[in-house]
Amino acid sequence: MPFSNATRKKASHDQQDTERSQRKRRVSGENRQGLAGLKRHKQEDSDFCHSDPHHSSSQMDESVNSRKPNFSALVGSNGLTNRASSLANSKPGTAKKLVIKNFKGKPKLHDNYKEETWMKLRGAVDAIHKSTSIKYSLEELYQAVENMCSHKMAVMLYDSLKVVCEEHIKHQITQFKGNQGDELDSVLFLRKINKCWQDHCRQMIMIRSIFLFLDRTYVLQNSMVSSLWDMGLDLFRQHIISDTSVQTKTVDGLLLLIERERNGEMVDRSLLKSLLGMLSDLQIYKEAFEVRFLQETERLYAAEGQRLMQEREIAEYLHHVDKRLEEEQDRLMFYMDQSTQKPLVSCVEKQLLGEHLVNILQKGLHQLLDENRTDDLKLLYNLFSRVKAGLETLCQHWGDYIKAFGSTIVINPEKDKTMVQELLDFKDKVDNILQSCFSSNEKFINTMKESFETFINKRLNKPAELIAKYVDSKLRAGNKEATEEELERMLDKIMVLFRFIHGKDVFEAFYKKDLAKRLLVGKSASVDAEKSMLSKLKQECGGAFTSKLEGMFKDMELSRDIMVHFKQHIQHQKDSISIDLTVNILTMGYWPTYIPMEVHLPPEMVRYQEIFKSFYLAKHSGRKLQWQPTLGHCVLRADFRAGKKELQVSLFQSLVLIMFNDGDDFTTEYIKQYTGIEDGELRRTLQSLACGKARVIIKTPKGKDVEDGDQFTFNNDFKHKLYRIKINQIQMKETQEENVNTTERVFQDRQYQIDAAIVRIMKTRKTLTHTLLVSELYNQLKFPVKPADLKKRIESLIDRDYMERDKENSNQYHYVA
Repeated sequence: MPFSNATRKKASHDQQDTERSQRKRRVSGENRQGLAGLKRHKQEDSDFCHSDPHHSSSQMDESVNSRKPNFSALVGSNGLTNRASSLANSKPGTAKKLVIKNFKGKPKLHDNYKEETWMKLRGAVDAIHKSTSIKYSLEELYQAVENMCSHKMAVMLYDSLKVVCEEHIKHQITQFKGNQGDELDSVLFLRKINKCWQDHCRQMIMIRSIFLFLDRTYVLQNSMVSSLWDMGLDLFRQHIISDTSVQTKTVDGLLLLIERERNGEMVDRSLLKSLLGMLSDLQIYKEAFEVRFLQETERLYAAEGQRLMQEREIAEYLHHVDKRLEEEQDRLMFYMDQSTQKPLVSCVEKQLLGEHLVNILQKGLHQLLDENRTDDLKLLYNLFSRVKAGLETLCQHWGDYIKAFGSTIVINPEKDKTMVQELLDFKDKVDNILQSCFSSNEKFINTMKESFETFINKRLNKPAELIAKYVDSKLRAGNKEATEEELERMLDKIMVLFRFIHGKDVFEAFYKKDLAKRLLVGKSASVDAEKSMLSKLKQECGGAFTSKLEGMFKDMELSRDIMVHFKQHIQHQKDSISIDLTVNILTMGYWPTYIPMEVHLPPEMVRYQEIFKSFYLAKHSGRKLQWQPTLGHCVLRADFRAGKKELQVSLFQSLVLIMFNDGDDFTTEYIKQYTGIEDGELRRTLQSLACGKARVIIKTPKGKDVEDGDQFTFNNDFKHKLYRIKINQIQMKETQEENVNTTERVFQDRQYQIDAAIVRIMKTRKTLTHTLLVSELYNQLKFPVKPADLKKRIESLIDRDYMERDKENSNQYHYVA
């Protein structure tokens, strides 16, 4: 049953009002969008394109169908028949149901509708292009586009719009061509092209807002048709920026501005950002700009690198490179396309660093390291880490520097007194640089260790000997330079140097000799420190290395126990003994070898020795005691005019001083005959008593050297502020003879070790060539040895019938069982 006229009009008007208000909000919202809004439209289009095609189609159909009644309201009834529900005449108070049905047929348009509507739309587009006011409301224009698309005029509408836009863009090129374009300088030209681009973007945004229905229906349904925004980009690229003169002048201007900025001038960065964004949006950034930009960058920095490497110090040059990299990074962040980042940074690094790696290191690395310029070294490391093969080259020169500097410390005999301390200081400096500048890089640490090992063994044996003596100086009593914690840290540092040494047996020999003196003379600063050093050596080299050193400590402990029992034994003796004697029982295999020396002891000492010998052999039958006076020490009481003093002296010094109880004046020859002390030891002893700081005897004639005819007199006028005076420091000093003997013993021990290794290898292998035998020996021996020395030991074993040469092949050996 058809609706009444009033009912139909009311329903139609309500529907029109609703749709009109929705469309007004949509169109006005779209008109407010700027360039950023355009990009959002593009994203929306993309999202729309990638949605379900079936869903899109149904949506569009529903949209079209829902708007047909609205369209009829615009153009009139055109003979349409409206039907009202049968419920329209129902009684008041009853429920009513409103049903709206679609038109039975498509509305007919008047004959000139297409032309009239297009002229209306074209007028709006022209007004946008000319920046004048539009005669019609945007809602009316949007509705016109929708109606044309609904009546299959979308193709014509799209093509006509493209033609209008193309004509406008073609007209824009005239301002950049001919005399008008040539008269503009680069910056003005760039500003003009930028204005043209900004105007184009603004115009296309407005045009698209009017033709949005076309963009979202016809364009989306035809994949071969560009969106309105892309069409605008294509036209701008085709007719303006692809013009050779325009593109060349634009790129030249951009490069000129960037070059000015690199030279320190202020430039319009927003202009650069806008134009480079234009090239990127037009998809010609890489071929039109980036290629030339990178070429110019390479040319600029290649010339700059060559020039500054000659003009500036390395530290200054490194800071310049760092500054340049920061500037380029800032450009990338502000106005460059991000695709340029990798090639640009790589180009700068190559031209300012990569091409000059070796020159930078040769010119300035040693100076930076010598002066300990940690900030500059850290910058050097960070910059070199950016370049291919940079850290490898730096690591190599780092090792070369350590070897060169370390060799000047080790090889120069004049630096022997300070060698170990200088090595420790150098190691601390190197460690600090590794940690603070080189990020504790594992390769740099390994290179440092290899370099230390190389230079410290350039001078055989001497560094090992001096390190042992340095430890001795730190562990002696009276060393007030360090607390226990500092001493422990110093020992840890010493162990680091010890690891680099090949001749560890040399260290052991000298360390054992000095340890024996410290223990026997009572000059050890701390038993805890001694045992700490011993445990470090044991941990580093194993129990075999420290077994003899540990035996020395055990002997000292056993000696203390024996003396306790001996003191108790003496108390039961009837005869009183006027002196207090302490004896240390030493196992010969543990201690250094001392040359036996028979001296003439006072009768009281001889008697004391015999009592102790009887006591000890009674408890330990089958053992043999050999008295060793070299490291004995005594405390003598002396009467001077100034008062009584106690003199802490060596056994040899005490023998000389006791002579002056029986006389006032003796010659060198007489003292030697009376005491039985070996000549060289006697001269050292007399020199310490007559020529040192505490001169308890007077030498005539005066002088530092003791000659045969010299006279020695007791110095009764001796004065000293202390009551107990130490004069036995001479015992702690190493003589040249001791040094030579220790070195010879090490060499002899090495020969025994080589002989044992050769026999051990030949016994296992039975037959070996000379080359294989030498190779096997180098693997087993823990100390450096020359091939000539190995050959001598092989010849010695052949002479002693441990092995023999092959009769046919002289380079082959056979083991002799």
